[in-house]
Amino acid sequence: MAQTRRTKATKVWFWRWRRNPLRRRSDSVEAWIVLVTWTLALLGSLIVGQMTLQSVQDGIASRRAQVHAVSAELTENAPNTQAVTASGSSSDMVWAKVRWTSADGSTHTDRAQVEPGGKAGSTATVWTDRTGKLVSEPTTATEAMLESAFAGVLVGMSVGAGVLFGGWLVRRHLERRRMGEWDAEWKQVGPQWRKRMLG
Repeated sequence: MAQTRRTKATKVWFWRWRRNPLRRRSDSVEAWIVLVTWTLALLGSLIVGQMTLQSVQDGIASRRAQVHAVSAELTENAPNTQAVTASGSSSDMVWAKVRWTSADGSTHTDRAQVEPGGKAGSTATVWTDRTGKLVSEPTTATEAMLESAFAGVLVGMSVGAGVLFGGWLVRRHLERRRMGEWDAEWKQVGPQWRKRMLG
């Protein structure tokens, strides 16, 4: 029994760009689609990611500009135990009643997050908006950078993935069309080839 020799297939890089008699027009079109898709995916994700990062940073900076720290006085003793959030994680701040004076001289009283164990009459720092209403403490510069970087990466990757998926859909359509063309050609050539093999 004769043994068949296996030949090792070698991958030819950039074969769609090289001139050869087997390359079809659709192969050349597909090569351009791949190039354009990857270029748009990389550039698009970088540009949109950078724009998102800048937009988030601007939004955080704008919010920081609208709030300011105010010295408030505790009107009751703050609890010694740390608060537990709905998710089950503990917070390093507790809620207590405080009184503060806004820029226009009016006095306000409300509940705010303060350090645990504070005594009535002691001071605590709270954050208010331009109307004197209590707001949450704005994010720190480090938190703002992490938040904007995360948003930029997430949106950039989403854009890149969307472009790559669009390119894949176009290539899949081309592949189906190419298979249809091959099938039509084989229907013409196949019977003649069989006659030669049998005759």
